[in-house]
Amino acid sequence: MNPRSSSISLHSTRGFAVTTGAVIALLLLALTPQRALGCACGCGVFEVGTSAMLPTAEGGMLFFNDDYQDQNHNWSGTSRAPADNNDDKEIRTNFFTSGVQYLFDRSWGVQIEVPYVTRSFKTTGGASGDDPVSLRWSQLGDIRLQGSYTGFSPDLSSGLTFGVKLASGSHTHNDAYGDIDRDSEIGTGSTDLLIGGYRRGTLAAAPNWGWFVQGNLDQPVLISDGYRPGLELDAAAGFHYDGWTAGGVLVSPIAQVIGSDRARDSGPNSADPVASGYQRLFLSPGIELNLHPVRVYADVEFPVYQHMTGNQLVAPVLVKVSASYHF
Repeated sequence: MNPRSSSISLHSTRGFAVTTGAVIALLLLALTPQRALGCACGCGVFEVGTSAMLPTAEGGMLFFNDDYQDQNHNWSGTSRAPADNNDDKEIRTNFFTSGVQYLFDRSWGVQIEVPYVTRSFKTTGGASGDDPVSLRWSQLGDIRLQGSYTGFSPDLSSGLTFGVKLASGSHTHNDAYGDIDRDSEIGTGSTDLLIGGYRRGTLAAAPNWGWFVQGNLDQPVLISDGYRPGLELDAAAGFHYDGWTAGGVLVSPIAQVIGSDRARDSGPNSADPVASGYQRLFLSPGIELNLHPVRVYADVEFPVYQHMTGNQLVAPVLVKVSASYHF
């Protein structure tokens, strides 16, 4: 999050008098209490680890995802920090995403994701700057348009993805007192380049056991109002067992490791490199139910390592649910 305070820019052209004034101004600025604000709202971690989303055949898939996180713990460095160190207290978010994936042939495909986001935000601000503030709003999020190439092998076991994240989500929603900063908005206000890839397979000695690795890179390229979100890399690796059935439903337990690395935000407007950027590692058990043409997938993600720059809000657990229909 970003301090809601003015900045001072001084240009010295008249020698000692102006230089002294600049020093005094800088000293006064340093002594002025600044609001400590920070959160880690990046949702890119939800874009990996969903093995049910990896294409396996030509044709299409309609899907709906619900990704949830409740960021209510203040974190600094590698450990939990006192809540008083961060004026933001809680960010609770549901990312409802509808989309379609279609493979035209065994080499080329497209995918479109349209998120609708509901967010509840508790912070300190209001008229006095020290009032408890509770806000809730729901809006269209940032749409993702991606192409894919899966022609490396006949079984589509390897693929590359490439596309853009559009600046379709609002990055200007606010209350009368400006309590919502840019990194707590539903939209980033940036158009991002998306590059990713995956590989999956089975164990030769145990064909009921499958594995997958997946990674996505999100690089902002066009920004608005001088705010540039940090580059983000998300990756996952996991195993699943496909040997169980119940009433005609294939039941596949899944175990995976998910990592996320986001660089600090930058830019002159509402960017806070002091309290942005992180590295996170999650362990994630999950399950997939396959009753073709319908699949249901769910997992929970528990952080086992987190390094936050400054003070940021984190969630003790993340939850992901996905339902898809293949045609």
